[in-house]
Amino acid sequence: MKDNAGLCPVMHGGNTTSNTGTTNQDWWPNQLNLNILRQHDVKSNPMGSNFSYKDSFKQLDYDALKKDLHALMTDSQDWWPADYGHYGPFFIRMTWHAAGTYRTGDGRGGGGTGAQRFAPLNSWPDNGNLDKARRLLWPIKQKYGNKISWADLLILTGNVAIESMGGEVFGFGGGREDIWHPEEDIYWGVETDWLADNRYEDTRQSLENPLAAVQMGLIYVNPEGPNGNPDPLLSAQDIRETFGRMAMNDEETVALVAGGHTFGKAHGAGDPNLVGAEPEGGPIEQMGFGWINSHGTGVGRDTTTSGIEGPWTANPTQWDNGYFDLLFKYEWALTKSPAGANIWHPINIVESDMAPEVDDADLKVTPMMTTADMAMIKDPSYRAISERYHQNPQELADAFSRAWYKLLHRDMGPKIRYQGPEVPEEEMIWQDPIPLGSTDYDISAVREDLKSCGLSALELIETAWASASTFRGTDMRGGANGARIRLAPQKNWDANKPEQLTRVLNVLKPIAENHNASLADVIVLAGGIGIEMACGIEVAFSPGRGDALEEQTDGESFAVLEPMADGFRNYQKTDFTVSPEEMLLDRAHMLGLTASEMTVLIGGFRSLGISSSGHGIWNTEGNLNNDWFNILLDMNVEWSSTGPNSYEAKDRNSGKVLRTATRVDLVFGSNSELRALAEVYAQKDNKDKFVTDFISAWNKVMNADMFE
Repeated sequence: MKDNAGLCPVMHGGNTTSNTGTTNQDWWPNQLNLNILRQHDVKSNPMGSNFSYKDSFKQLDYDALKKDLHALMTDSQDWWPADYGHYGPFFIRMTWHAAGTYRTGDGRGGGGTGAQRFAPLNSWPDNGNLDKARRLLWPIKQKYGNKISWADLLILTGNVAIESMGGEVFGFGGGREDIWHPEEDIYWGVETDWLADNRYEDTRQSLENPLAAVQMGLIYVNPEGPNGNPDPLLSAQDIRETFGRMAMNDEETVALVAGGHTFGKAHGAGDPNLVGAEPEGGPIEQMGFGWINSHGTGVGRDTTTSGIEGPWTANPTQWDNGYFDLLFKYEWALTKSPAGANIWHPINIVESDMAPEVDDADLKVTPMMTTADMAMIKDPSYRAISERYHQNPQELADAFSRAWYKLLHRDMGPKIRYQGPEVPEEEMIWQDPIPLGSTDYDISAVREDLKSCGLSALELIETAWASASTFRGTDMRGGANGARIRLAPQKNWDANKPEQLTRVLNVLKPIAENHNASLADVIVLAGGIGIEMACGIEVAFSPGRGDALEEQTDGESFAVLEPMADGFRNYQKTDFTVSPEEMLLDRAHMLGLTASEMTVLIGGFRSLGISSSGHGIWNTEGNLNNDWFNILLDMNVEWSSTGPNSYEAKDRNSGKVLRTATRVDLVFGSNSELRALAEVYAQKDNKDKFVTDFISAWNKVMNADMFE
């Protein structure tokens, strides 16, 4: 807090810091926060609504950019000198930490938005001194401007760094677009202290979902071991859990650890108490330059970052097999770094296996390993893989390049979104491949067959929604394209009413086959027909979806997309600590919906009769109209709770129960912001607007995964 003693008081009515004044969140801490549905809007984007990064990227001189990045690797700056005269390892760490926040549980994190520029990521303990890496990149970003986003640049630089040191890379796909303020939708944990770990229940294997890091402010694991406990086997448990939550198996994990630690060194030269505040906590005159170190020169060999000190190999700026050579050659003893961190040193190392000092090649230093590194040879599974990679260096090189490519692109979605000359031809199963669908079939003929197929409007709409609403805008996975709703595990999800789904698909499949259309297209078109049946207005349709094959579908990978709750359908698999209305907001955010789009869809679905619980259905007509909002706002009834997520409305005069609802239903009357939106759609003069807005929001969801 600023020291205001002796300063002149002045009228200041704007809430410009968190301690300016008491906010609504302070008064009502349980108030539903809708901000995640309006983050990153046009007001925060300096590029304006007409700017297309996709078009701008096409104008990039990609070869010239890579040439400049290669030159940067050895252009050491006095204010932050390059270890060994080469920034490559530093930039690999920057790229890894940009992409490595990705987690499969909700698809959040990753390098797809350039979020490392903002809090909290720019000030995480695990990202210590990476502010310098981004400052080193600024002249290149300034030179190429809008043709390369920060998000793409932060990722591409790591690739170039590996190439510049003789390593192999599998490829690069551009197309990431920058955000301009911190993401408000990502839950990083409840801890209020850095490196705290209040994210476990009973055991080390009960890490809170969807988190993928073991402590607040880390990317994955504590390299010293769990909470600093230098036990390699316990560390292996953490590594397997966290890397698994980032979609990596044991083979990929070992390859990444070994490949990444082939390069560079860790920094723990002195007392961590001599390191200043992180970028967000520093004084204004430091200009966002964090972690100022008063140990010695503060840079080079005097740098303190993680507290761990030393290189991993004898040649820290060269791709080789040195990591495994040392790991298997020596016995390792637990020691301490100058900063007091747990590290492991080889016993009786020979001089030829020692590394040069970062700023004097004539001086030799002893390589080290972290507890996480020791896990690679102490855990039986990791050791077997490590031995194989050690004996087969080319296998390691290939495995690392592929795992690195996956690390950098896992949050990008399907390959069709990738841009640039280095996009590999090969398509990986983790990219959720989908064959191209036909666009030249007779859509009007399909429409006619769907209208006479015997299925109800409700059945058609529910099936289309079940298919499309799996989409996650966080990592661009799921959606109707691919028709994976007909495959395991999606066909068996409770939310999708498996028996009804099977019956509906058995009707739709022959229609698709008869017209040479994809089932994915027919499912979406059928949903639109259902809406037309309910309101008499034709719903626009865009063809071109394909049907994914079973061998193109990793069932285990898709399991994380199962909806635990879907407020749009009034579905909840079980009771959770998070409220149903909060889970509705999360689902709406995943679908890229605004608050008004969420509102109109809820009212429309209930008017159509969509509610897995049976609550919230207040008429049986099944027509698409705004009646639900009028009934919601009816002051002639009094609502009361009948359970954790059930309510009933009684007539104020007679006491007769007239209707029931869930929290998801009633929040549109209780929350002042949502009530304001509900009132808009309840107005008599907005009946047509309601239908138009509903169809628009519906199409937005149906087409969310159509990237061209």
